[in-house]
This record gives sequence, structure tokens and C-alpha cells, in this order.
Amino acid sequence: MIGPVQAKRSRRLALAAAVITAMGIAACGADYYEIPIETPIQPKLDVSPFQRVLVAGFVAGGTEDVDANQETVRLLRSQLRTKSSLRVIDADILPLMDIAQDQTRVTSRDLDGSRDAAAGGPNGDGQGQERPPGPTLLLPQKIKEEKDLEPYERLFANTAYWKKIGEEYQNPLIVTGTVLFTPHSRSGFVQRDTEVYDSFGRRRVVPVRTYMERKGFILRPKFVFIDGRTGATIYSESYREEILYNAQQNTPALSSYFELMDRLVPNFLSALSNQKIKGTRVLLK
Repeated sequence: MIGPVQAKRSRRLALAAAVITAMGIAACGADYYEIPIETPIQPKLDVSPFQRVLVAGFVAGGTEDVDANQETVRLLRSQLRTKSSLRVIDADILPLMDIAQDQTRVTSRDLDGSRDAAAGGPNGDGQGQERPPGPTLLLPQKIKEEKDLEPYERLFANTAYWKKIGEEYQNPLIVTGTVLFTPHSRSGFVQRDTEVYDSFGRRRVVPVRTYMERKGFILRPKFVFIDGRTGATIYSESYREEILYNAQQNTPALSSYFELMDRLVPNFLSALSNQKIKGTRVLLK
């Protein structure tokens, strides 16, 4: 019976010693230091077959205060020059909305011609009857919301057109897509931290819910990557970012655009080149 009792006492003494030691370390304060670390991220695309990249242009819409096509091309070209191994091609920005409209008119004429030939003559049904006109393929002249962009998706599937563009620029990787930058407003309760002081002058920070009207912008880009050798789409990805300000704050649309693009550029670059996430790690001495 003595053995178990002594074992219990030994465990208690060991536990007490461990607690005292831990308290002593806590009282003295543990020394530690932070070291920076970088985690590499592999690109989503294999760009090894390409030596050049052409940011061709975008089908853009939304607010008229910002030319989203021109600004997006300029920004992405600038980023790729410094953060990609691909040579950036300096070329005129393609007016993709006009190009899509022209392609649609050609397609409409081809469809009408096919129907006429099948009917036995121009506007006929082969029996002397007048044939009603077929449906016209129209594209929105102004893009104000996402549904207005949908008819333009046919442009990115036109492999013959993009292969021709690729041949003009020595078969580069082509970057194109859509950009929608629209104003946005929202009303509702927002939680904000407010400083309060008690009767003794002590400061406290308490959360307070306040009803506010806010306005800002929404940015919805879709990046489409096309192989200039074949004209085929090899990858595409869509994003959405939103920013809101107090209703009394007057922020220029262009400033909001660049602020939102700053959030998206790392994701865009991660598709093309190795990126590194920076952070810190704590080590004890």
C-alpha cells in the first residue's frame, strides 16, 4: 500500500514543480522575435510556350466617368512589365465593342443569305411567297449591367479572329475579357466603434449600430486568356469587388477604380507568374 501512495505524492510534487516553473517563466517574460517568410504560389497557367503577352482590350461598360477598357489595358500592361517574364507588346487598344458589332452584322447577313438560298430566292420561300425576315442579332450599344455583356461573349469564342490577331503579333498569349464598373449605393445599419468616457474620465471603445446611407462602386472584371497560336481560350476567371463610402464623401470614380483594381491585380498576376505571399513567423529564443 505504500507504493501507490508514494507514486501519487511524486506525481503531485512533479506537477507542482512544473506549475512553479511555468509561473517563473511567465514572470520573467519569454523572449521571442518575428522573422519574415515568403510562401511561393505556382501560376495557374503554363506560359512557357509564350515569349510575349498582348493585353488586347476589353468589352467595358458601366459608368461613363471611367474608360474601363483603356484604364484596364494600361494598368495590366504596366504590372506585367515589372512582374512577369513575358515581353509586353505595345499596340493599339482594340475597340472590341465595335469589332463585336461588325462581326454580328456579318453573321446576320450570312444567316439571311442562307435562308434566301434555301427558300429559292431573295426573300422568297421557293413558291413565290414572301418570307418574313429572320431574327436580327443585336448587341447592346451601351453596357449598363451584367446581362448586357452576355451577347458579347461570342467574340471570345471566335477562334479565327483571335488566331489572326495572334499571327500579327508573333503568336503571343492574348489577354482580353470584360470589365463592368458601375456606381452602387446601399442603406442600412453599420457597426462603428465609438469612444466614450465615464465619470472618472476613463476611456472606453464601444460598438454602436448606426443607420447610414453609403455610395460607391462595384467592379466586375472577367479576364480571358487566349492562345495566339490557335485562337482558343485556355483560361478565364471572373472577380467582383465592392467599395462604399459615406454619402457625404465625394470620391472620384477613377480613384475608386484604381483602389478596387489594386485588390484584383495580385489574383490576375498569379495566373501568369510565380507570386509570393509575405508574412511573419514568431520564434522563441
